[in-house]
Amino acid sequence: MFVEFLRENKIVAGVLALIRVYLGYSWLTSGWGKVTGGTFDAGGFIQGAIGKASGDHPAVQGWWASFLETVALPGANAFTFMVMWGEVLVGLALILGLFTNFAALMGILMNFAFIFSGTVSTNGQMVLLTAFILIAGYNAGRFGLDRYVIPFIRNKFNNRKGNEKQVLANV
Repeated sequence: MFVEFLRENKIVAGVLALIRVYLGYSWLTSGWGKVTGGTFDAGGFIQGAIGKASGDHPAVQGWWASFLETVALPGANAFTFMVMWGEVLVGLALILGLFTNFAALMGILMNFAFIFSGTVSTNGQMVLLTAFILIAGYNAGRFGLDRYVIPFIRNKFNNRKGNEKQVLANV
């Protein structure tokens, strides 16, 4: 019942648009600061997270630290690029309401990666708000570009599917 309310109510769509723009602004400003600042290096962050995996009360789980040490740290340059531009692109997509569900999914994945790495900050709050966007589905982008883009894509896909059936029927 609650999920149906989130997915169909137009007033909820308006509230979700405000949440979406807030989250988008948070991602965009964070990413843009990294892109234009020229000093962001994921390597330092990754090394710090690996360091938090030791001691009596580690903030980082051992399995995540192993991933960071064996995959992320050797690929720190790639992760630097992905974090900077991922934050910018997620922010823009959420603000515009363009491919909202995919942008929210990528945002929540980044939030969880930051949380797993021992960073608290606003990540928990962002995960909670993003969960509402993901559960709401299309309704979260109703007052955004998804209102036009998603039906266009569905129409193109359905037309292509219909053409394939017609070609198969003629064979």
